[in-house]
Amino acid sequence: MKRIFYIVTILTFCLGCEDVIDIDLNEAEPRLIIEASINWFKNTAGNEQSIKLSLSAPFFDENVVPANGATVVITDENNNVFSFTEDNDTGIYLNNNFIPTIDGIYTLTVNYNNEIYTATETLKSVTPIDYIEQNNDGGFTGEDIELKAYYTDPENEDNYYFFEFVSDISVVPTLEVYDDEFTNGNQIFGYYTEEDLEAGDVVTIRNYGVSERFYEFMFILLQQSSDEGGGPFETQPATVRGNCINETDPDNYPFGYFRLSEVDEIIYTVE
Repeated sequence: MKRIFYIVTILTFCLGCEDVIDIDLNEAEPRLIIEASINWFKNTAGNEQSIKLSLSAPFFDENVVPANGATVVITDENNNVFSFTEDNDTGIYLNNNFIPTIDGIYTLTVNYNNEIYTATETLKSVTPIDYIEQNNDGGFTGEDIELKAYYTDPENEDNYYFFEFVSDISVVPTLEVYDDEFTNGNQIFGYYTEEDLEAGDVVTIRNYGVSERFYEFMFILLQQSSDEGGGPFETQPATVRGNCINETDPDNYPFGYFRLSEVDEIIYTVE
């Protein structure tokens, strides 16, 4: 009994000695965040598009501040102008007459707080997903469910792919990027696994055609956010710059990216 008394006393002492440490982080002026992903899903008109503008916030601030009152337009190489109108005060700007053209060149222009932000990008095509293969003996334990989304890469051309896997058991989608440097003209696959994936779960699989520049941007971004990164000899995380620039004040550069993609989507129910 005396030994148990000592153990309880020590545990009580340790638990009662917790200190709250406030970390004083440096704060910078908010920057504009441009989430301009123009997605043309196969077998749709692609005329309805949206762009989200928000402001960066301190590390511990969970609130997303919308960038209200901006002027947002996209212009194509044929001088067609597509104006985006803000939906109330959400920071989400909408357009319903966009004209998507494969390999078309588009320029985004955002006027916010009397500063002009621009970006130019090409709408890239994507090969369709051929089929989904399910393996129930995957992972390190041999008990995880794995999904492989097979697609056939076009021969004799450089292609870059951005895969998005959205399930009903994970809040954050799984993102992957692939190129065809060693698989040109072959059938290859996008890979997805989730520890808690079970029969009956629904997974939305999207394959986006992207430019080489976006592939490199997302590759670095995913490396920095990977759970497997951070070794002692790894490149330290740094600000990853997108393709948007501030024409008025280059030092006040925005975050985000202007991307245009053809998209193939499959909604798969796990067996």
